[in-house]
Amino acid sequence: MVGAGVLSLPHAMADLGWGPGVVVLILSWVITLYTLWQMVEMHEMVPGKRFDRYHELGQHAFGEKLGLYIVVPQQFIVEVSVCIVYMITGGKSLKKFHDLVCNDDKKDIKLTFFIMIFASAHFVLSHLPNFDSIANVSLTAAIMSLSYSTIAWSVHRGAQPNVQYGYRAKTTAGTVFNFFSALGDVAFAYAGHNVILEIQATMPSTPERPSKGPMWKGVVVAYIAVALCYFPVALIGYWTYGNSVQDNILISLEKPVWLIAMANIFVVIHVIGGYQMYAMPVFDMIESVLVKKLNFKPTRLLRFFVRNIYVASTMFVGITFPFFGGLLAFFGGFFFAPTSYFLPCVMWLAIHKPRKFSLSWWTNWICIVFGILLMVVSPIGGLRQIILQAKTYKFYS
Repeated sequence: MVGAGVLSLPHAMADLGWGPGVVVLILSWVITLYTLWQMVEMHEMVPGKRFDRYHELGQHAFGEKLGLYIVVPQQFIVEVSVCIVYMITGGKSLKKFHDLVCNDDKKDIKLTFFIMIFASAHFVLSHLPNFDSIANVSLTAAIMSLSYSTIAWSVHRGAQPNVQYGYRAKTTAGTVFNFFSALGDVAFAYAGHNVILEIQATMPSTPERPSKGPMWKGVVVAYIAVALCYFPVALIGYWTYGNSVQDNILISLEKPVWLIAMANIFVVIHVIGGYQMYAMPVFDMIESVLVKKLNFKPTRLLRFFVRNIYVASTMFVGITFPFFGGLLAFFGGFFFAPTSYFLPCVMWLAIHKPRKFSLSWWTNWICIVFGILLMVVSPIGGLRQIILQAKTYKFYS
C-alpha cells in the first residue's frame, strides 16, 4: 500500500500550500480507506462466488460487456503506468546512490543506463508464476518502504535557512496549474485498489470464516502504516525545504551521505517488489487474451516472450519520458482517481442501492464528486508539467 508516490508528497504540499495540502491528504486517506472497505466487502457479496478480479466485480455491477469496457482499460493503464513510474523511480534512485557513493568519479553516467540496470532485475523476476510466489519479494518491499519513508522525514535538522512557503509559480495561472498537478501527485500515492481483489483471492475463505475478516484487518494495518509514512514525509519534508523541495524528497537530501545512500537503495528494493505486484495482473490479462481469444498454447515460451516484451516496453517508455513528477500527476488524476476514489462507490450504489439521501447514499456521492473533480483537473496540471519539462530535456541523455 505504501507506494513510491510518498516521495512526491512534500513537492505536492509546496503546490497545495499548508491548509489545502493537509485537507487533501486527510480527505484522500479517509476516502480511499472507505472505498477499500467497500471492495473487501463486495469480494464475496454473492453466496458461493468470489470476485477475484476488479473487472469481475465491474461485470456484476454494470453487466457483462459494459463492466469490462469500464473497468479493464482503466485498471490496465493504472498498472502499466505504475510500472513505468517505478522504472523511472528505480533508475533515479540508483543514480542518486551512485552519485553519493562515487562522488569522486567525475564521469557522469546517463540516467538511461541506470533505468536499464533496474530493468534487468525484472527480466528475471517477471517469470515467477503468481502472487504467492512473490510473497517474500512483497514483504521485503514493504519493509523497505517503511524504512526509506522513516529516513525521509527523520534526518532533517530543522527548516533550511531562508526557507519559503509561498507558491513557487510567479503567475496566477501557473499557481492554479501546479495546484491541479499536486492533486494528481496525491492521488497516485493511493494505488492499492487495483490489486486488492487479486490479493484477497489468494486468501482461504469459508462460509463460517469469510476472507473479508482477515483481509480488512490487513487493510487497517496497512493504512495505519500509510498514515505513519505519508503524513510525516509530506509535512516535515515541506516544512524543511519549503517550495524548493524536489519532486522526489530523497533527491533533495544530501547528508548524512551513508544514510541517504541507504534510503535510495531501499527505494530500489521497494520498487522492484512494487513493480512485480502491479505487473502480475497485467501478465494475467495479456496471457488470458492470447490463450482464450487468440488460441495460443499456454506454454513457457509464450510466458517468456510476453513478460520480457512487457518489461522491455515499460523500460523504453521510462527511458524516453523520465518525468517523475509530471507522470505522477497525469496518471494519478486520469486513471488512479476513478479506480481508487469513486468507481467502488459507483459499484456500491449499483449493487446495494442504498436509500436516497441516507448516510450511505450521501457518503458515496460525495466521494464520487470529489473523485471526478480530481480526474478532470489533475491531468491538466500534469500534462502542462510534462510539456514544460520536455522543452528543456534532451532525450536519452
